[in-house]
Amino acid sequence: MRTPHFRRFTATILLSCAVAAAIPAAAMSEDKVPRTKSGKPDLTGTYDAATLTPLVRPAQFGDKLYLTKEEADKIAAEEAKRMADEDKNSDPNREAPPDGGDGSEGAAGNVGGYNTFWIDRGSDAFALDGKYRTSILTDPKNGQMPAMTPDAQKRMAARFGGDFRRQNDGTAYWLEKDGPGPYDDMEVRNVAERCLLGFTGVAPTFPSLYNNFKRIVQTEDTVVILLEMVHDARIVRMNSQHPPAEVRKWLGDSIGWWDGDTLVVETTNFRKESAPGRGGSENAKVTERFTRTPDGNVLYGFTVDDPTTWTAPRSGEYVWRESTDRVFEYACHEGNYALGNIMRGARLLEKDWQANKVSAKP
Repeated sequence: MRTPHFRRFTATILLSCAVAAAIPAAAMSEDKVPRTKSGKPDLTGTYDAATLTPLVRPAQFGDKLYLTKEEADKIAAEEAKRMADEDKNSDPNREAPPDGGDGSEGAAGNVGGYNTFWIDRGSDAFALDGKYRTSILTDPKNGQMPAMTPDAQKRMAARFGGDFRRQNDGTAYWLEKDGPGPYDDMEVRNVAERCLLGFTGVAPTFPSLYNNFKRIVQTEDTVVILLEMVHDARIVRMNSQHPPAEVRKWLGDSIGWWDGDTLVVETTNFRKESAPGRGGSENAKVTERFTRTPDGNVLYGFTVDDPTTWTAPRSGEYVWRESTDRVFEYACHEGNYALGNIMRGARLLEKDWQANKVSAKP
């Protein structure tokens, strides 16, 4: 975000500067794309990936890939109004949220943030060649996620079903039946909640409510892709090979090569916990394409191929807009004190549940 909303540390900048010191001086080519001394496009820079274009296409658009200018303007105007309305100062005399929250989606039953001050989803839908897109996904043609395999559906049901996805009602509902509960220990919680990985995805990476900046630092043999969300730094080894399949990495293993003026990055060897989102497996292969355009932006494209999860690959693309802003460290949870509070809160609810159970006995 342009306005930092967590305490950020300058170590990231120092690292970028150290890597950048090895970068050959770039020259501007006739097509206005900056290039290294070896003639490759120089992707080094900071980019804002925020966009109001959704990953998955709204159903009403069907196979329609493009918005009209009027439709795009309406989306931008509605977002501007919503942000203006919800950015208002909170009423200091407002009532406290109900016990356990209001039951809607969100942390602790969505007891809520004060307002939308920290949200930065972007101000408009992105356009390519002057045409506004209805979704980031372009394949399948309807802009939807491919169908899951039967085995993947079972995995998803086991992973996200039952108590682990039940809405928070302010009680220790998980004690109603035998078996593991969603708050038994910290390692049960998801990796984003534990501040191990961001929820924008590693490869591929997508826009989010905030922290949409990406930083690329490029040398002849290595490319670093820094994601602002949870400051995940991906190291891409150029013209290399993946390690054996048993070697698994939190950010996957990324190797790169040039296809003309496009940087192609292939990522495999994911850990189960960090596989590409929406139920993906550690067997996924992600192919990303980074193309520097004459306006200074980067066209980011991706394909996710995971036959153990989806019945077909999925592909998409969107624009990373060049920015003069700088990326500082995202201090997730300011030391992640919130995770301890989640555990403490669960123990208190369990104590209340046990007391109520005893008092209800005849």
